[in-house]
Amino acid sequence: MSQYKELAEYLVSAEVEKREVVKITANLKPDLTVEEAYHVQQELVNIKLNEGKRMVGPKMGLTSHAKMKQMNVNEPIYGYVFDYMLIENGGQVPLHEQIHPKVEAEIAFVIGEDIEGPGVTGAQVLAKTQYVLPALEIIDSRYENFNFTLPDVIADNASTSRVVFGTSLKKPEQFELDLVGVTLSINGEIKDLGAGAAVVGHPAHSVAMLANMLARKGEKVRKGDVILTGGITGAVMLKYGDVVSGKFEGLGEVTFTVTD
Repeated sequence: MSQYKELAEYLVSAEVEKREVVKITANLKPDLTVEEAYHVQQELVNIKLNEGKRMVGPKMGLTSHAKMKQMNVNEPIYGYVFDYMLIENGGQVPLHEQIHPKVEAEIAFVIGEDIEGPGVTGAQVLAKTQYVLPALEIIDSRYENFNFTLPDVIADNASTSRVVFGTSLKKPEQFELDLVGVTLSINGEIKDLGAGAAVVGHPAHSVAMLANMLARKGEKVRKGDVILTGGITGAVMLKYGDVVSGKFEGLGEVTFTVTD
């Protein structure tokens, strides 16, 4: 147990000090398992909660079939978003607060009722979702050169760093969310595009998988959670001066600027 906490402190200090560190599996704990990695992540979450930070909700990672295949897994991973990570729409992301940030476009779900697994389906998720909204997630692995194994990235809170939520809340029944088209542009140039179906076939399936994964440890998706469902676009590296825009068909636009 104390080792999990030590590993969590190793990652938290890397985030706070904005410096990259060697992945855990390189030498600190080469045999780290996925299950143990979630224990480390929980210790990391506990550290943040004890500091008075507020949890916004879970986020999903590795939600594209290509990424899952690349990492040799058959389900996504999850981490958590905290209040200090939020940037207002149209706001600024200071580069000096990051290590090597990348941005991807996602659809977020605002949960209206508790969702408890196992056996949750996408249809059940949609019935319990109050709103959907567009989002840009800035991921920033604490590991050198984004070099990590699956347990490493889970322990590192799934590379969560900053989030910009859109300001338009829409009812999920207004959309075929798997068909919503998304473009990610930097300085007016489209860098990537995709549709909601890039997220395990439908973003609601991502939340259902999350509920079922949480059920294994006796937890659930909670009313009021705002959940990032996973990248619709690939992750694009950010640099100073970048003006970033995510345009979501019918859901609106999310923007931010990278400052020094």
